[in-house]
Formats: sequence, C-alpha cells, structure tokens
Amino acid sequence: MGGHHHHEVKVPDYKTYRVEDAPELLKVQEKLAARGLCDPWLRNEVWRYDRRMWGTQGQRILLTFSRGFKYGFAAFVVTIIGSKLFGSKDDGHGHGH
Repeated sequence: MGGHHHHEVKVPDYKTYRVEDAPELLKVQEKLAARGLCDPWLRNEVWRYDRRMWGTQGQRILLTFSRGFKYGFAAFVVTIIGSKLFGSKDDGHGHGH
C-alpha cells in the first residue's frame, strides 16, 4: 500500500551524547552522586537538552511565543480595519437607557 521508498535510518553514535554537554542533566547526575546513586540511562536523555538542535531554554520560549505573532498581528489589523470600514455606524447609545 504505497511507498516503497524506504529511507535508511541513520542512528547516531552513542558517543556524541554526553551528560557533560547538558547542564540540566549534569545537575541531576551530581545530586544522585551526592546520595551515592547513579543513573546509567541518563545519557539517553541528553538529546532532549541538545542546544545545537533545540537552542537554549530562553530561545525555545521566545520561539514558542513569537512563532505565529506576525500572522496573528496581521489578522488583528485586518479585523480592526474591517470593523471600522464595514461595522455598524450605531454606537450603541440612544436605546432608551
């Protein structure tokens, strides 16, 4: 059923992901070490904190809130202009209030 175009999946080398490259996970590792514990699977979470791929936390927050801003602002302006041009001339006063 469709698509015999199988692309080769590239699995990255595990050595590219190091806990030392993710300050958030480094803190977790230090807290565990203070209690005499270690998490051998912590390296599997490093990709989530990879700044090369996702940027810093501040950059991610800025991107989240600014992603649709230009389209939203354009829609806002069109709505205001449309309501001024085509809206009712009645200002709502004089209805026996």
